[in-house]
Amino acid sequence: MNETTRDASTVRIFIALAPPDDAKDELARALGPAYAAYPDMRWNRIEDWHITLAFLGELPAGSVPGLRPPLAELAAERGPVRLALGGGGHFDERVLWSGIEGDLDELHLLATDVRALVKECGIDFPDRPLRPHLTLARARRGDAASVVEAAGGLAGFRGRGWAAARLHLVGSNFGRGPGPIRYRDIESWGFGGAG
Repeated sequence: MNETTRDASTVRIFIALAPPDDAKDELARALGPAYAAYPDMRWNRIEDWHITLAFLGELPAGSVPGLRPPLAELAAERGPVRLALGGGGHFDERVLWSGIEGDLDELHLLATDVRALVKECGIDFPDRPLRPHLTLARARRGDAASVVEAAGGLAGFRGRGWAAARLHLVGSNFGRGPGPIRYRDIESWGFGGAG
């Protein structure tokens, strides 16, 4: 099934953490020179910045409700994960990202548990290794320099620490029309003690 033939009976799903607004604002300020220097890059909206724990891909919409109770229970049993945004890099000179620092062992453990839970719910998905990052932008075709240069500009960035307080079940409109990808929370749950 290609991107243009998907319909409303399916939804593209992932499970993620989101930095708090002030941490995102701090990174956005650091990106100011890159925004000005590379306006033709496809910049992700700040409100869509997230750290993917498990990318489930295109699922039947009817499979989503079954994920809610076990994800809520998992979140309630865990404490917040201490993280920070720092540095920058790129994938294949096409995707610009900010790195994730902090309690990476706990982050990896959370991702492992989330992925195991999804499989227990009977959902098969591509189980790629976790490479903690926050995707910021994509280069346009034929532009191999902008992402590399923008990543270099983030090399010295170190954001303040913060607690990832909620687990998010997110859907996207990928392939559902013109324009950039947009994400929306289907639901989110506070980690135990995080509200």
